[in-house]
Amino acid sequence: MVISAKEMLQEARAGKYAVAQININNLEWTKSVLTVAEELRSPIILGCTQGAGKYMTGYKTVVGMVNGMLESMNITVPVALHLDHGSYEHCYQCIDAGFMSIMFDGSSYPIEENVAKTKELVEVCHKKGISLEAEVGAIGGDEDGVAAQGECADPDECKRIADLGIDFLAAGIGNIHGQYPANWKGLSFETLEAIKEKVGDLPLVLHGGTGIPEDMIKKAISLGVAKINVNTECQLSFAAATRKYIEEGRDLQGKGFDPRKLLLPGAEAIKETVRQKLTLFGSVGKA
Repeated sequence: MVISAKEMLQEARAGKYAVAQININNLEWTKSVLTVAEELRSPIILGCTQGAGKYMTGYKTVVGMVNGMLESMNITVPVALHLDHGSYEHCYQCIDAGFMSIMFDGSSYPIEENVAKTKELVEVCHKKGISLEAEVGAIGGDEDGVAAQGECADPDECKRIADLGIDFLAAGIGNIHGQYPANWKGLSFETLEAIKEKVGDLPLVLHGGTGIPEDMIKKAISLGVAKINVNTECQLSFAAATRKYIEEGRDLQGKGFDPRKLLLPGAEAIKETVRQKLTLFGSVGKA
């Protein structure tokens, strides 16, 4: 069964490594991620956006699929199913559907409203053993149609949210969703250090993990980041492998058009991307 992400991130924070959140979009995505996590003995977080949940016909379907795979694939490593960038309403939908970890993205609200809604959700989640991620400072780029410029979080606001009893915190430090532009200035480690000073040992979350240089990833982990989200990189590798398969005409050879064959190269490409990320984040062998 899926579990809360609280304990695995506390262990990552103490051990100076990060757990990967790999977003899932369908059965192939989920199967690929779970296969590699088990192979490398790594804890893993499966991220589900509101858009992905809708695409897969609803959060109950996602919970049923993931729990079914954990059983049928004999997955023994810790697995959390996590709502990514959830609205207030969708947080409650995921709680009802059986998610054991959710993110409330209140970063677009005035800080007082973010505090009030986060406080309410902390109480609800903790009564049910569900881990809660909150956000301060907008993550740049576009995620499920929600666009932001990537403003750095206010460390004092981070402390206000952290003091509510959340389990981990996403704080904007110049990171963005999607591919990073050529003129990207990099992560603001000055902001990250100031946040760490305010929130202590609370595990921090780095969204927009695609394309951040390895040295920045490692420095962020050393400064308290215990969860790193990856989505775009898997999408790009899946698309490239699928394109190659079709351009080579392999879909026209024999029964190459069978969707199980057509989608296989993309699924294998996702596996390789996940292997690289788990190795970089230092979570291999931690389960």
